[in-house]
Amino acid sequence: MSNKFANSNGVLAGKVALITGGASGIGRATALLFAREGAAVSVADVDQAKGQAVVQTITEGGGRAIFVRCDVTQAGDCRRAVQQTVGELGGLDILFNNAGIIRRASVLETSEEDWDRVMAVNVKSVFLLSKYAIPVMAQAGGGVIINTASGWGLVGGHKAAAYCASKGAVVLLTKAMALDHGEQNIRVNCICPGDTDTPMLRDEARQLGEPSEDFLAEAARRPLRRIGRPEDIAQAALYLAGDASSFVTGTALVVDGGGLAG
Repeated sequence: MSNKFANSNGVLAGKVALITGGASGIGRATALLFAREGAAVSVADVDQAKGQAVVQTITEGGGRAIFVRCDVTQAGDCRRAVQQTVGELGGLDILFNNAGIIRRASVLETSEEDWDRVMAVNVKSVFLLSKYAIPVMAQAGGGVIINTASGWGLVGGHKAAAYCASKGAVVLLTKAMALDHGEQNIRVNCICPGDTDTPMLRDEARQLGEPSEDFLAEAARRPLRRIGRPEDIAQAALYLAGDASSFVTGTALVVDGGGLAG
C-alpha cells in the first residue's frame, strides 16, 4: 500500500474529516485511508503520543493532518475538537464518531461507575461531537456523520451488558439523526463491525481471563473464518464517507464476516 497521502484524485479530495479514537485500531486505519484518498484529517484521541504518530505518518507522506487531544466524554473537549479542526483545516465535511470502550460483564457484575463510563464514551460522545459538528456542516451545505456501533448493537452478547446497551443506542441515535438532518443534506450512518483485531479486542480476552490466542480463534468462527482487520472497517467508512453512498442514510452497515448471517 502506498505511503503517499497527497492524492488530489482521491474520492475524498478536498474534504476534511474528524476521527475520534484516531490513534489506534479502526480509527488509525481510517485516518490513513482517508488521507490516502485525499482528505485532510483531524486525529482526535486522548493518547497524544500515538495520535501524533498517526499525524506524522500522514504529513511525512505529503498529506494534511492535525492531532487534537480530546476526551470525548467532555463537552468542552468536543467543542474544541470541532473548532480546532475547522480553524486549522478549513472546514468539516466528515465526522467519524469511532471512539469506544468495552467492559465484559453482566448487569450483576457491572459497577455503576463502569456503566456510566461505557455509556459516556460510546454514546454521549456521539451526541456531543454531532451537536457541535452539525451546525458547521449545515452552514456549509451538508456533510457526513459515521458512527461506530457493533454487531452487538443489533443482537445481544454474553457478559457485555453495558456495551450492548451502548451500541444499541448508537444504532438508534444514528437513525434519529438521519431523520432530523436529512433536509440539511447531512447523511448519518453507522457501521456494525464484528470482532476486529484491535487492542480493544485483545483487552476483552484479558477482562474475561482467557488466553488471547484461544479468544481470537473463537472469534474467528464465522463464515469467512477470520476476524476483521481494522482496514476492513476503514473501507466501509470510506464507502459511507464518499459519493458512492450519496443516497444512503440512516443505515446500520454490518461488516462482520457473516457472523450475524444466521
